[in-house]
Amino acid sequence: MRIFFSSLFMKKEELLEAQIKHPIKLEYYKIINEDEILNKNRAKFGIGIIKTEYIENNTKVEEKEIQYLSNDERKINDILTILKENEVTPVCVSDVVCDFSKQALYI
Repeated sequence: MRIFFSSLFMKKEELLEAQIKHPIKLEYYKIINEDEILNKNRAKFGIGIIKTEYIENNTKVEEKEIQYLSNDERKINDILTILKENEVTPVCVSDVVCDFSKQALYI
C-alpha cells in the first residue's frame, strides 16, 4: 500500500540553473508492505518517489519504489523528510538510500 507523505515543486532557480524551463513536481510516499507483516524476515516499510515534468503539451512521469527498507516507521519518515528537503528524484534515490545504509544512519 502506498501512503502519501509529501510533495513539492522543485525550486525554480535550480531548474533554471540546470536549463530546465518547465515545472517539476516531486511526490514522496511511504510504502507499507502489508503482505509481509507476518514474515519476520522482511522489513515492513519502504519509500516511493514520483517525478512529474509538466512540459508544454506533454507530461512526463517517472517513478521509483524501494521496498523492504525498515521495520521502523519513524526511520522511514525521517528518510522521506531528508529526501524531500534535498529534492531527491527517482533517478538517484537508490544511491542516496545506499549511502544511508553504508553510514548506518537509519536502516
